[in-house]
Amino acid sequence: MKPVIFGLSGETLTSDERGFFRESDPAGYILFKRNIVDREQVRALTDELRALVGRDDLLIMIDQEGGRVARMQPPVWPKFPSAEPFDRLYAAAPSSAIAAARANARAIAATLQEVGVNVDALPLLDLRLEGQSDIIGDRSLGADPMQVAALGRAVIEGLRSGGVVGIVKHMPGHGRALVDSHLHLPTVTASAEELEADIAPFRQLAGAPMGMTAHIIYTAWDDERPASLSPVVIADIIRGRIGFDGLLMSDDLDMKALSGSMGELAAGVVAAGCDIALNCWGRMDDMTAIANALPEIGDIARARLDRAMATVAGGPDDADVDAVLATRDALLALV
Repeated sequence: MKPVIFGLSGETLTSDERGFFRESDPAGYILFKRNIVDREQVRALTDELRALVGRDDLLIMIDQEGGRVARMQPPVWPKFPSAEPFDRLYAAAPSSAIAAARANARAIAATLQEVGVNVDALPLLDLRLEGQSDIIGDRSLGADPMQVAALGRAVIEGLRSGGVVGIVKHMPGHGRALVDSHLHLPTVTASAEELEADIAPFRQLAGAPMGMTAHIIYTAWDDERPASLSPVVIADIIRGRIGFDGLLMSDDLDMKALSGSMGELAAGVVAAGCDIALNCWGRMDDMTAIANALPEIGDIARARLDRAMATVAGGPDDADVDAVLATRDALLALV
């Protein structure tokens, strides 16, 4: 197995993809809008991916946050809100906000489980800070670290109850970035003392099954390398100070924050301490270079992957999803 998650080019696998994926045996896959038509098509696609390797617990993930980041959209699937309404409700009624966030995540999980997706890149534990890039913005669960941790925990619990693994992101915190890391490499110059607030939600949820790094330079910790490529940030901050021991994946290697070839970047993030590299765009030349550059997955990384996927081995609970959504909506209507 190669320590990488690959994207797919379209709505069905090409013959080249079938052969390549069977040969390279990636740790998992990620789906985007280009891969999604309706329930039947997505289910057939995820079934075929599992059949290629014969693993029922194959990692198949998606970015289904709600709001402006949603790959599965109406009219086929429900429209889910961004994180902002839960932030507003928390200010008035914290316990109601936690219950609403848990219910929302449980409903998201139901839509994913139905089509064979078992990992969601949610929750964001990035703080929403004034004057910073709006790439986080309404995707954030708030500005207060303890609030973000409480709501983030509820999201992970809701996803897990629906048979879906959550990913805490973007470690060790994207909230202070002045530019969008999809387009540029952000540099955060805050002191180590100031950054304690940013890592606080991640410390509270250090037992999360999966995490994703940020493509950001934090000068207080490593003034040359972004977190995804920094052995210092990964070992000392993410694994050390935060105490995270779950499966750690990079953010997408194709983001403009990073420079270098795909093979170099994939090998670099794994060498820095990421368990798995993430490559989203399904370009065969990039994927081939990555597969050639990466070693087989290490024993520790494989154990973390297996442990994370085992957290949802029992499948979803038997909750009535319509009732769950009604509960969420009643709670959000409080403000």
